[in-house]
Amino acid sequence: MWSDNETIRDLVNFSHVADIAAERIVGAKGEPLSVGISGDWGVGKSSMMKLLRTSLSKHEDVEFRFVEFNAWLYQNYDDARAALMEAIAAAVVEQAVAKKDSLSETALKHARSLLGRVKKLRLLGLIGSTAIDIYSGGHFTPFLAAGVGTVGGLLDGDVTGDDMEKARKLATDTYQGGKKLVGDKAPEKVSEPEEADTPRKAIQAFRDDLEATLAELGVTLVVLIDDLDRCLPKTAIATLESMRLFLFLKHTAFVIAADEGMIRQAVRSHFENATLDDDLVTNYFDKLIQLPIRVPALGTQEVRAYLMMLFVDADPDLDGSVKDTIREAVCKRLAQSWTGARVDKAFVSEEIKNCPPKAECPPGLLNRLALAERIAPILTTSPKIRGNPRLIKRFLNTLSMRSSMARIQSVTVDEEVLVKLLLFERCGDKDAYAELLRAVNESEDGYAAFLGDMERRARGDNTAPELEKPWNEAFHMNWLRLDPPLADKDLRGALYVGRESHPIISRADELSSEAMEVLDMLLKLNSASPIVVDEIAKLSNPEIGRITDKIIVRARNETAWGTPPILNALQALAAVSSPSARVVVAFFSEVPSSQIKASIVPRLAAIAWGQEVLTAFHKRGDLAGPAKNAVTKSLKGHK
Repeated sequence: MWSDNETIRDLVNFSHVADIAAERIVGAKGEPLSVGISGDWGVGKSSMMKLLRTSLSKHEDVEFRFVEFNAWLYQNYDDARAALMEAIAAAVVEQAVAKKDSLSETALKHARSLLGRVKKLRLLGLIGSTAIDIYSGGHFTPFLAAGVGTVGGLLDGDVTGDDMEKARKLATDTYQGGKKLVGDKAPEKVSEPEEADTPRKAIQAFRDDLEATLAELGVTLVVLIDDLDRCLPKTAIATLESMRLFLFLKHTAFVIAADEGMIRQAVRSHFENATLDDDLVTNYFDKLIQLPIRVPALGTQEVRAYLMMLFVDADPDLDGSVKDTIREAVCKRLAQSWTGARVDKAFVSEEIKNCPPKAECPPGLLNRLALAERIAPILTTSPKIRGNPRLIKRFLNTLSMRSSMARIQSVTVDEEVLVKLLLFERCGDKDAYAELLRAVNESEDGYAAFLGDMERRARGDNTAPELEKPWNEAFHMNWLRLDPPLADKDLRGALYVGRESHPIISRADELSSEAMEVLDMLLKLNSASPIVVDEIAKLSNPEIGRITDKIIVRARNETAWGTPPILNALQALAAVSSPSARVVVAFFSEVPSSQIKASIVPRLAAIAWGQEVLTAFHKRGDLAGPAKNAVTKSLKGHK
């Protein structure tokens, strides 16, 4: 299994992007800088932040202090602005304590005041939120929620002296509750601020102390803010604005990982009563983010390399040093891809062979490298995956789970068949996939025989019928070309181990034992049989209907309608059940004219519903000559 967490192991040569961002932060020379790492969900924004931190750590000429902050964790539990300021203050105080022997008393005083000032801001924020929460109907603070009933008079317009006294007491209780929340005493060696009784003064005092402390420490504070696009608009905007208004100072750099589109939407939601055109939203965003960096999209070359490196990392026969060597070689090769250099099975297996102890690539890994080559193009171009690293990992994890299930339950499954079916399940048209499931469920041998003509057409056989929607769309065409062909393979085992996403319905689940026997007899009929007709008549109408549906599915596999054996089954069912006869007539109305042969005409002319089918055939203008003449002659003879 492959972990879904962020990593500092660069598998697709993203480090060069992180190095560029690190150069910009170092080059700012203490001036404040905001960096936005954007990209869709799962493309690797969090990993890019990890790589950026690693890259910055290599610059020995600048000392960095890192603060990692996830605003999503505080949503609905804490004020994100205060939590961010507290995280920064705690990191700076810790740094100051570590360097206390080299700092002046003034610098230590500034550092020690930071947490106290955050506490003061928390208290001011709780007091200020009282009226806001009441009038906005938002989520109340724990201290306010218990006292909402005491201010009913303030909200219903009938204000009395008693109401005012209750409101005053509520505000006092809220303040005292806030003091308990943050503690009556500051942490050890952190002094309470002696001034700043208003929010404006408190914020400015915090900024002054933070900037002075950073200057004295000689460090650049790098704040890494992740998962901002998971937050509700209120939390996302509060975090961004607190960064710019309260914390954006000299010797600071803020790195924000978020989907740019989600943040823009948060801006629109935040200013819900204002009319904002695209330019205004862009200007607002640009004021918050000075250096936008988008995580590069993966092309087929990178997806192939990524798949191969995931397989290399998971291989138990390679030690860690070999894996690291291969990873570095792959990243170096990707940097040369613009020259036509490829990361493929031959390259990776040769690199493994060149690593000490210079052994051949393990056979199992070699097979997986070949698999990566085959599926990389379809994972890159599929609209439902588009080379997304997280989705690729989830695809491989699902594949691993199903392979394990097959092994544990002793189900014989070809892994390549499993991969191809999983691709279709994840990326294909739902109705087309349902058609595949029906064909396998209704087949005696587990074949999806209807795929045969389509696979031949997709692979260049122009004599096969043309593909229709959705099978003629790009994904399905590529899927049909992907090895192995599935039309002549038993797919029941592969579908069984994937049954968490779809039901497996066998014939035995739908039919009684008597109906199963009748179905088997019908499938083996080579001529008319009164005995089989009698057995059909003993069944209930619903079971006859289900059998008819299954026979029709088998009949659709016929490509030449003279007198194939399945016609005997259709005649037997239609002879017993008028609803079945209507289904058979409807089926023949869909049979292509090119498949109708003259030899079927005498068989149909002898039965009432057959005359109806022949009449419909006669109305067609595209019957082949012999079939058309036979139909015309038969109808004239029955007038």
